[in-house]
Amino acid sequence: MECEKMRTFDYTKLKERKWDSEILGLVAQIHEFKGRQELYLKQKPVELDRLIEIAKVQSTESSNEIEGIRTTNTRLKQLCTDKTTPRNRDEEEIMGYRDVLNTIHENYEYIPIRSNYILQLHRDLYKYSEKNIGGNFKNTQNYISAIDGDGNEFVLFTPLAPYEVPTAINKLCEGYNAAVSAQDIDALILIPIFIHDFLCIHPFNDGNGRMSRLLMTLLLYRSGYVVGKYISLESKIAKNKNLYYKALEKCQHGWHDNKEDPSSFIKYLLKIILAAYRDFEDRINVVSNKMSALDIVRKAVESKIGKFKKSDILELCPTIGKASVENSIKKLVDSGEIIKCGSGRSTFYIRSDSQ
Repeated sequence: MECEKMRTFDYTKLKERKWDSEILGLVAQIHEFKGRQELYLKQKPVELDRLIEIAKVQSTESSNEIEGIRTTNTRLKQLCTDKTTPRNRDEEEIMGYRDVLNTIHENYEYIPIRSNYILQLHRDLYKYSEKNIGGNFKNTQNYISAIDGDGNEFVLFTPLAPYEVPTAINKLCEGYNAAVSAQDIDALILIPIFIHDFLCIHPFNDGNGRMSRLLMTLLLYRSGYVVGKYISLESKIAKNKNLYYKALEKCQHGWHDNKEDPSSFIKYLLKIILAAYRDFEDRINVVSNKMSALDIVRKAVESKIGKFKKSDILELCPTIGKASVENSIKKLVDSGEIIKCGSGRSTFYIRSDSQ
């Protein structure tokens, strides 16, 4: 029982903590973006709805991809739009993630940060699955492992034991809610710390990573940071997966004794959030200007340095369809504005002004 006594979740102590200039700078920048985003949202262009649908698909795909759960792009889109039923275990888990994400998108104001609600979200994550683990805390000890250069697995971190989990999650939620009510600590510092603590508790037999990303979205929305609705945060994490794991690993030392330094994970998540806000402004500027498909693609191309693929441009132009993007790329090749290199799957493009 020694561990249980030692690990506490008293976030009020954080207000005495001095954060470095990098963290403070990231927080200040995100505050500015948030202020501007609220103005954009008031104008509510119809195109914002298109961004939401794309972000949902990307978030569902990326958060599952991080855990090695995948399906084809066509199947993914069909699953996300309810046009098909799952064919295998991976697709069952993708459908569960999609449902929980939709629940958070549509009801975040009414989902309090409490243990019973976290269990219900986990239950829904496994709603379509044969695994009978949804909505229950773990019943066996789990370990966070890594593989060394020789291919040997080793334990990086030992989370709390199953008997400690219910109390720890209750205390975690109580500590977070008390800190939010006191308003002494910026939510942008509090949220990464909560997520890191949740991952160190590792409360479930399976689904801890996905639940942590769903809870991150929920906490950000509840604090007024709704950028994840329009730009997928999970997609950005998936692209920097190694940095994500490195930041987590750095913060785990001393966690059981309340001696960890969460700075690297705070910085990592703040950079993800900031990158999403920057993307949001780029995309909203494009969709608000009522540009033609060709001009939208041209603008996307101008933002690229070096080699880029069609998929890179598709991601930058979420408001126009795949056919329009392909057609516009062809026109830019024909007009000599971009140069096509390679063929088939290894096709890439460069700007002609780079030659």
